[in-house]
Amino acid sequence: MPLDAVCLRAVINELDKEVAGGRIDKIYQPDRDEIVISVRTAKGGKKLMVTAEPSAPRMHLIDANRENPAVPPMFCMLMRKHLQGAKISKISQPAMERMAVIELDTTDEMGVAVKRELVCELMGKYSNIILKDENGRIIDAVRRIDGDISGKRQVLPGLFYRMPPAQEGKVDPLELDGQKLVSMLEKCEDITKKLDKWLLSTLLGFSPLLCRELAFRAVGETSKAVIELTNEDKKNLSVAFDILINDIKSCNFTPNLIIRLEDKAVQDFTCFETKQYENLVEQTQMNSFSALLAAFYERKGQEERMRRRGMDMIRTVTSARDRTMRKLNIQREELKQTEDRDKYKRMGELISANFYQLEKGMTKAKVIDYYDETCPEIEIKLDIRLTPQQNAQKYFKQYQKDKTAEQMLTAQISEGEAELSYLESVLQSIDEAENEKDLAQLREELVQTGVLSQKQNKKKQQTKKSDSIPFEYRTSDGFSVWAGKNNLQNDLLSMKTAYKSDIWFHTQKIHGSHVILAVDGRQPTDTAMTEAAKIAAYHSKAKHSSMVPVDYTEVRNLKKPNGSKPGFVVYNVYQTAYVTPDESEIEKLRVK
Repeated sequence: MPLDAVCLRAVINELDKEVAGGRIDKIYQPDRDEIVISVRTAKGGKKLMVTAEPSAPRMHLIDANRENPAVPPMFCMLMRKHLQGAKISKISQPAMERMAVIELDTTDEMGVAVKRELVCELMGKYSNIILKDENGRIIDAVRRIDGDISGKRQVLPGLFYRMPPAQEGKVDPLELDGQKLVSMLEKCEDITKKLDKWLLSTLLGFSPLLCRELAFRAVGETSKAVIELTNEDKKNLSVAFDILINDIKSCNFTPNLIIRLEDKAVQDFTCFETKQYENLVEQTQMNSFSALLAAFYERKGQEERMRRRGMDMIRTVTSARDRTMRKLNIQREELKQTEDRDKYKRMGELISANFYQLEKGMTKAKVIDYYDETCPEIEIKLDIRLTPQQNAQKYFKQYQKDKTAEQMLTAQISEGEAELSYLESVLQSIDEAENEKDLAQLREELVQTGVLSQKQNKKKQQTKKSDSIPFEYRTSDGFSVWAGKNNLQNDLLSMKTAYKSDIWFHTQKIHGSHVILAVDGRQPTDTAMTEAAKIAAYHSKAKHSSMVPVDYTEVRNLKKPNGSKPGFVVYNVYQTAYVTPDESEIEKLRVK
């Protein structure tokens, strides 16, 4: 979610306690829209980050050092000039706006005490960081807004600072109580409007998530229409609103990180315990709002980088797969054309058997086809420029050419099909990747197999070798199970790590992970075998299917042909189990 005014109030309340009274030691500008202020406080050094990045505007304390440009930007130099050594007297929020004002006491060039204000407007694409003097004049801003950009409000040095335009039709929720809110609701003109949408269009500073939460607390669902609300619903809305507003006014906040149970991805952050998601999410209470925002945006950043890098790899592999498929289609068509090669040999032999009645210049030869049981008379086309012997040789050469082509094309098609199967397995591995280490190891694999050039890999990533590890499981009766995340791990598991007596599992003729059931000298139980087979089915393209065929055999029965692609093995001794993978059951077995 965006940092709404309510969450920002919680952040500001926390920051005011942490850095108010501290002095600014250093100021940095790591990115165009971001500043980091190093503050010396009685509790020690703090680093306050403020970013006006349109997609994720926010402010909070950070621990890690940011990489800074060798030459500080002009805005950074100006900030240092005006604010180096300044004392932070207060951090406040105007009404319920997505804004924070950092009030500062400092001195000018003559040593005279002056006041400065750093206004942090955290409003999506309209975000800005503005420094103004004690008279309200703008000294400068991270983003200068002139008349060409906005006709409503200019942000330029020397102009008086004006607040962003008010949002029409919205009221400050801090000036309302539950009864007033219900009175406004009863005057709603569009009675088909959903309650959460009406709240969003009415309450200043409330995010969609908070409006849904208020609606859910009041009526048990997030999108009940206004016309459907009963008197009991309205009474509950009044009570729920009063409780929420009292918590906001008293700064009774809880920093909650919301994680989807489905894929363990971060979904949101809130300043209250959230009920609307019920059992679909996991809520983790953080130590502070700075820790909450840092964790949320770090995880989101990792997921976005994962998504971008994953998409880049998918495009590369998909392109290679499509090229291979096109090439295979051409080769199969060419192979089909060699199916009549024996016809040319037959014609050459029939011409040779009839040299005595043929001569140069003839357009065709009428001969008895002794290869046919009925011995019909057939016509064979001749080249008038060639002798009968040369015509026979021409047909023999065509036969030999097609025969050679068949052998070469058969080998090429076999190689192409292996390549296609490999590329499909890589796409499956990309889908299995859980973090950047997994993707890094996939890149290493693609470089090794020539799908990705070394040059491309260096452009994308300057990292040491990945230490990505396979999935680890523990069966309900205590056996360890490992599943490879990619073909390099599959090779390592099956051909190097596993013992000869361990049991190997793989979906039959379906791309998926190599799965190893480590027996450790014991006789594997039926439960362990079934669960390992389900794990193999789950880590395959058939994870959403039922009755998936899974082959299993002892590791000693596996062979890896010389020169074969990573992850490719052959086996002749095996048995097959049919299982239906269940995600919730398998996740319970996962060792994390």
